[in-house]
Amino acid sequence: MRDIVVFSGSAHRGLAHRICEALGVQLSPAEIKRFSNDCLQAQLLANCRQRDVYIVQPLVPPTQEHLMELLLMVDAARGASAAQITAVIPHYAYARSDKKDASRISLGGRLVADMLVTAGVDRVLTMTLHAPQVHGFFSVPVDHLTAIGVLADHFRGADHTNSVVVSPDLGNAKTATQFARLLGLPVAAGSKQRLADDRVIIDSIVGDVTGKRAIILDDEIATGGSIVELLDRLADLGCPQADVACTHGLFAGKAVERLREHPMIGEVITTDTVPAPSHWPELRVRSVAQLFAEAIKRIHAGESVSSLFDGVDPTHAPPQATLFDKVHA
Repeated sequence: MRDIVVFSGSAHRGLAHRICEALGVQLSPAEIKRFSNDCLQAQLLANCRQRDVYIVQPLVPPTQEHLMELLLMVDAARGASAAQITAVIPHYAYARSDKKDASRISLGGRLVADMLVTAGVDRVLTMTLHAPQVHGFFSVPVDHLTAIGVLADHFRGADHTNSVVVSPDLGNAKTATQFARLLGLPVAAGSKQRLADDRVIIDSIVGDVTGKRAIILDDEIATGGSIVELLDRLADLGCPQADVACTHGLFAGKAVERLREHPMIGEVITTDTVPAPSHWPELRVRSVAQLFAEAIKRIHAGESVSSLFDGVDPTHAPPQATLFDKVHA
């Protein structure tokens, strides 16, 4: 692995260190400076010439600062004659800006993709995009990882008699169905309408949840509004308790307070794609560093990354009927 160089921005150095530990390489130093006029400057403090460079930087708050850091680090690697530059973006925040659902609205997901490519990115390695079509916004290869196997491992070995996997919305139902298969459980999904960034309505649930313990699976939890609304509907239907699992646990605003104190929630499980809140010791965090390290090894060696998820990721699993298909039949 001597031709691999890994750098990290300031967004999540803990994850970068864990990825490097799994790779068996040292995290190379980088320096981010801020000038008196508030402009940033990035300097990579390790040799990049004709080497395979990976820059780890999830887009987490302050998102714009971390995006600019990433762009500057990519530009520095290109200027240092790197052979290949891969942006490792465990959480691609702008995946939420994926469609024109209002007049004269920006498409941030595509714009940020264009900015990364213009800066010099040759490849992107990310995980659980909020909208899969964002994959197509990039004009360079994108390796799209999934954490559902890691999250499923957390629940294996426990007694899940009379349990059901629940997706907050029908758009996530295919992933929830695959997750449910890994645990041998049935699946249900909410019918969600988004009124604003932090306001949703779930008017019905497709599937049988009465008297069952729920395992709620979502791709991302920001303010926790969708989860609380879903819990209310589950309670109306006689569901007594729920565990909550997600890939990207942002837990912004009052999310920690909402979820930590909710009487229906048994435990909340997330991954380390983003930094965990320091004031929530009960939060269960599963690391995806090994997955990213294995993907980096395979990219470097020219091997298949998608084969990591045979039978796990719905994109690569054999086609089967899902709850989503039945609802839309």
